[in-house]
Formats: sequence, structure tokens, C-alpha cells
Amino acid sequence: MTGTTQHCSFVLLADFDIDRGAQLTYQFPQPLGTDEGLLANLMLPDGAERQPEDWTIFFLNQTPFNTIAPALAPEFETADRANGQWEETKPELLYVLNLVRTKLDKTVRRGAIVKAMAICTRHSFIEIFKPVLLMALDDYFMNPSQDCLARLFDAINSIDISKAPVLTRHEKLILRTSERKDLFIEKFEELLRPQQEQSARSNAPSKSGHAANDSVGSMNSFDEGIVLRTKDKGKEKEKRGPASSLTSLQQPASQYSPSEASFSLDGSAVWVGDESGLDQVGHATAVPHAPSSNGSASVYGRKSTDASSSSSQHHLRREESAVVQSTVHNPAALKDTHFFPALMYYNDHMIPIRLPLSTFAEEVGDYSLIQLIQTFSGPNTVITGPIHPHLHTSGNQTHPIILLFNALVTGKRIIFLGHHRPAGQVSSYVLSACALGSGCGIVFRGFIKRAFPYANLTNREEWESIPGYVAGVTNPIFESAGEWDLLCDISSSRIVVSKDIAIHHPPTAVAASAHSLNRTVTLKTEGSLGSEEDMLRPSKDLPPTEKKGEYKVDNDNLFMEDITSAISFHFGEAHVRARFAEYAWRFVRLAARYEEDILGLNTTIGYPSGSYSDRGLDGPHLGSGICFTDEAAGARELAANASRIEAWRRTESYSLYQVDFNKSLATNPIQGFDVAHQLWRLRHAKKMSDGEIELIMRTLAENVQNYEQVTELLSLLPPHHNGLLPLSFGLFHQQESVRDLTVDVFNELRAYSVGIYFLQALNHFQRYAYVRQAHARESRIPKDPNQLSIPMPNFVSRTPSNRSESSLTGG
Repeated sequence: MTGTTQHCSFVLLADFDIDRGAQLTYQFPQPLGTDEGLLANLMLPDGAERQPEDWTIFFLNQTPFNTIAPALAPEFETADRANGQWEETKPELLYVLNLVRTKLDKTVRRGAIVKAMAICTRHSFIEIFKPVLLMALDDYFMNPSQDCLARLFDAINSIDISKAPVLTRHEKLILRTSERKDLFIEKFEELLRPQQEQSARSNAPSKSGHAANDSVGSMNSFDEGIVLRTKDKGKEKEKRGPASSLTSLQQPASQYSPSEASFSLDGSAVWVGDESGLDQVGHATAVPHAPSSNGSASVYGRKSTDASSSSSQHHLRREESAVVQSTVHNPAALKDTHFFPALMYYNDHMIPIRLPLSTFAEEVGDYSLIQLIQTFSGPNTVITGPIHPHLHTSGNQTHPIILLFNALVTGKRIIFLGHHRPAGQVSSYVLSACALGSGCGIVFRGFIKRAFPYANLTNREEWESIPGYVAGVTNPIFESAGEWDLLCDISSSRIVVSKDIAIHHPPTAVAASAHSLNRTVTLKTEGSLGSEEDMLRPSKDLPPTEKKGEYKVDNDNLFMEDITSAISFHFGEAHVRARFAEYAWRFVRLAARYEEDILGLNTTIGYPSGSYSDRGLDGPHLGSGICFTDEAAGARELAANASRIEAWRRTESYSLYQVDFNKSLATNPIQGFDVAHQLWRLRHAKKMSDGEIELIMRTLAENVQNYEQVTELLSLLPPHHNGLLPLSFGLFHQQESVRDLTVDVFNELRAYSVGIYFLQALNHFQRYAYVRQAHARESRIPKDPNQLSIPMPNFVSRTPSNRSESSLTGG
């Protein structure tokens, strides 16, 4: 994403004629080269005349029937010089955001005027263009001409996002699960630089890093307690750099430890030490939020796109230049670092927009998993149709959302029907379902390219021919047609499984060893759950299944109970998305274990399963793969999920995940061991040998040595799983070596602002243990005469009692 990226590829205008039907009136800047009737009918959905306003979403370049071929565009062909063959290069997917509006007018024959305007963009966060599209359509109703489309096209493409930070995958994972609004603020250094230079000239910031103006409560007591200062260290300072260099590769300064004098139990301070360059970060987070509506925006110059609007826009800039320039470069304008603030100029209006920074390709628009869950999890939800092993992993007790997830990952044909509902509402359910099946874009790929958020009868044969399509329709004729495997009626919260699903999708032949494994397992209800990320809670009273004498551990339904409870307690959309991403990820790890244990294969979608051993030929080695609290629970879960795993292994999603996993093995910053397995052991294992704990902490200390490795580790320690809690247990281990290794890991985290945020989230007791042990270890390590010496302040205890240091350390 750069400033020169063409944010808008095309602008379309369609209107409805009572004699000719839906017509595509304008295509700017050039014709798309695809069926104009198809585009017009997608822009003017069925029943649009009954809605004063409606939004729809559809995609282009998905399949041959909707692939565009602009007259001036180069051919999508490239030469394969290695073998002398020509192969077709698939064009990039275009996301189309469409607004249709109906205005009553008794002077026309139909009594109403229906027009629709759409923009085609390569950005999946299409929701940011809604305000300008509303204004542009209003403009067109007042002055219907192609100039309106030209102004909209130029306004969108003039948005300057060249200063927007580009986050890595692991940084996105950290950002989307954190509620901190100042996370990765150092990434906005280019946006903040003008304000920092002005502050330097006016000598505004103090040595403590706080702004001259008063803070208005945007920070808690722990935030205020960080002493942010820069030490002069010669070459060491140049190597670590300013706040922005916190994101660069650097070696840990493990010889610099926090001082006990920097910690107090009343929360006024956390720690001090070698936190060079963070005064700029502290300055950015300490300033108050801007009360202005323009506070979250960024101003960038833009050439006029139309002669009629040139003078007015220049006049606007002259009047507001001083205000905007003083606001947009103010760190206070960064109300939330989850978004990048920018500005768009359209006619006489300055429109602030916020670009989301943590989205993935399979996430399109402002979808809502909570809405999807609430619609199909209520008491009125009814599932009808035959039971199919690919879908009903818990028999007739399968939760509707789990049934939908199973249908998505196993490539079933799915229709969302919204009779007498706005087409935009149906589209949002389709996008939510794609996010559900893909693990919110984090785990799987391939759902968006077979999704049709709004579909109609115009090209029915084409989109119904796509394997595993996910379509949204408003015409009830599709229900009776029966060309689907699963129908979700959003009006009645009804889910229907096709009566012919077994014909189109015969039950997968599951390895006989899976059934025999299930029969021979000794069933125990106590301690039988195998949740990898503590997503499911144990239940002591488990319902019997239809088979006499057997018991079923219904992990999926327990998981959905937790989700619905979280929603009822007003947990946000980010929390629900994170939980479903973990659910999808755990399904993959379960499938990898299935390939090994049941099929006898060397899995290509996960780490090989194994447990810790201290008797290897080359010494002790760590375990890997999915974990269960006991093997009996694991065997039952493998048997229960065998059918949907087998069905998933035959889909394109499985092949794409193979590619992604092999790529991650080669590109992940932390190499050579399964980090998620070790963290699960630290969280949930009931018994761990001292040797395993020491090897885990030693391996982490040796392999977390730079910024990329730190972010990968932290991405697996989200706040809703208590962050650094499993690692902090090492601070209280009976062996000094384990405690020292834990301090080494925390010292590396402390070298970066994102690590400091995670350390701040620990409780008083854990942070105090870290600060005290780091200080004690610093005093024990002999100083290198060539190494820069940093004076350590004396310890000043602010605890209620004067306990000795040995009593605090437990030594």
C-alpha cells in the first residue's frame, strides 16, 4: 500500500428504466469490457425499489464470466521463458462497493427514480469509501453527468497513504487482539515527525517525555509510571536509534537490567533502565485526545479534479490550512493506532477516513461475526434436513454455527436467503460467513474468490457452477430450486440441509482405525477435554450418545456456549474474531495429528506430533504438535472429527494451507521448534519435569533475539489468554537457571515498546519479581571492563513491611 496506489480502478453508474430495465449508464474512466447487463443487475438488486437506500457488494475477476477486460489494459499474459510456454496470469480481484437509492417522484412513470453508483477497488476495507459514495450519489441526483464520476474517481485516488505503516503478519495479530490505542505508535514516525520537530524547537517536552499540556486520562497509572528517558551511549545509542528503531533488528542489551528503585507497589512507577528512545513514544501516548472531529485525520495536498470544484477546494484549504496542519501532525490526532488517519477532498468537503491496519485478505468490509452468531444461535433457530457426517460433528446436537463452519471448510454450496430483506444485509452475512470459515483471514484462504455477496437470476448458471460457492440472494425461488447443500434463511433463523446432500457429497470413507480407536478408548468424564488454547471449559456431566455405554465429549458445543456467553457479557467483535481464529487454527493442528495417527502419513500441514524426551541420541528435545490433557480425550476427538477432516483434505483450502504452512516454515522468524506447543505446555500441563521447563525457557531465550522474533512470540500470547502469564511462571521456579532464563526473555521483550506493553499487563507481584531478579542478576554478573557501565540506582523499598531481599526472592 503506497501513496501512488490507484485506490479506485473504476466508477460505475446504473439506473432503472421502466421500459428497458436496469441499464449501465456510465463506466469511468473506461469500459470494463464485461457484460453490462450483468453489472447493471448486480448494482440494482431485486426489491431495490422498496428500499430508500441499500448497499451491495460484489466482486470482479473471480471467474471467467465476471472477469473484466478494459480496452486500454494490457493482456493478462506473461511468457514463461523457462519452458517456452505461455500461461494466463489471473488478474487481481476487484471489490465493488455499490450504493443504490430510490427517490419518490410523481412526475415519472414509475413514481420513483432508482439510481446506483459503485466504485471498484483493490482494497478489501471498502467500508472507508461509504461517506464519499453517499455524497457522490447525492451530487449525481442534483447534476446527472459524468463529471460526478470523474470527481469521485479523482478524489479517491488522491488519498495519500504513503506514510501508513505496513505491518507484518505477527504485528497484525498483536494489534487486532489488543485494546491499547497506542500500540505500535512508533510506526507512525513519519506522521509525527513535523510535530516532534516543532516540539524540539519550542523545547516543549520535558526529560520525562511528557507533553507540556495536561493529560486527560488517556493513560492509566501504569502508563504514567514508565520513566522514559534516553541515555547517551555513543555507538550503542546510534545502533538502537530513536523510537522508530524499536522496530528494527537489534541485539538485546541483556547487561542492562531494570532497577528495583524503579518499582513501587502503588503503581506510580514500573521500572527504569535501558529504555532508550522511548521518550518520543511516551510523548505520543501522553498527550490528550483531540476533541475535534478532524482529530483522526491526516491532510495531504491534492490537485483539483474538476474545474468547477477547483476554486472552492483551494478556498477551503486556505481557510483550514492552519487548523488542519496543527491537528493532523499532532500525536493527539492518533486516537487509535489500529487505524491510519487520512483525508479525502470531495467538492467542498474534507472527509476524514481511517484505514484499518490489521485486516487480512479474506476480510472484506465491516462484517460482524456477532450478528451472524446471534441470528443463528437463538431459541428460534431450527436445523432441518438429513444428518451428514461432514456437517454434523456432534450428531443432531451440532450447534448451527459449527454446522455452518463445517460446511464452509468442507466446500459445500451455501446460500444465505433474505426474502424482503435489503440486499446489503444479505451481503454482510455472506462476508461474515467467509470470515468465519477462514478463521477471520488468519488461517485459511480461498473463501472470498468463491463468494458472491449478492447474486441473482441473471447469471445464476455461472455462479452456481462454482464449486463450494457462498452466495447471498433475496429471491425465494432459489430455495425451491435446490441447487445448494446448505440454506441459511436470515429472516426466520432457519438452517436447511439439502435432502440430496448425500448424493452430491457422499460420506467420506474414514479410515477404519479411527472407529476402532474410538471403541477401544476407555472413556473418562473427568479431565477429558483437549482444548489447546483454553477455549473450552470442562464439564463433569456429559450426555450419553445414542450408542449404549458410550459418552461424548462435545467440545464444539462447549466452545459455542463460551462464545454466546461472551457476547451476552458484551465482549467485543475483536474478541469473538480472535476466538474463532483459534478455533480454525486448532482444527488444522487436529487434522495434522489425524494424518499421522490415523492415516500414517508425514503431515505437511503442521509440526510432527511428539512429546518431550530427555533420552534422545542427541540430547533432550522438545515436543511439538497439538496437545491434549490426556490421550483418551485426544483419541475421542480425532475419531469425532475424522469425517470433516477427510472432507477438508479434498478441498482447495487444504492445498492452499499446505502452501502457506510450508512458506511459514521457511520465513517465520523463530525457526526449528513449535512455539505454540511449548506455550500450551506452560499454560495447561499438569505435570512438567524441571528438565522440560528449563529446555523450553532456554530455547526461547536463544531464539528470541530480535524484533521479528519478539513479535512472533507475542502474537501467540494474546491478552485474552493472559499475555505473558505462562512465561512469568518461570520467575518463581525453584531452579535458579529457569529464573535467569526467564529474566533473559523478559529483558529482550523490554528492549521494544511492544514488549513493554505486554510486561505492563502483568500484575504487581509478577512485575516486582522480574524487576527484583533482574537487578539481583545484574549485580552477580561480572562487569566487562570494555563494556559501558550504567550506574544502578539504590533500591528504595516502598512496600508496607521491611522484608529482606532473600525473603522476597524465596532464596
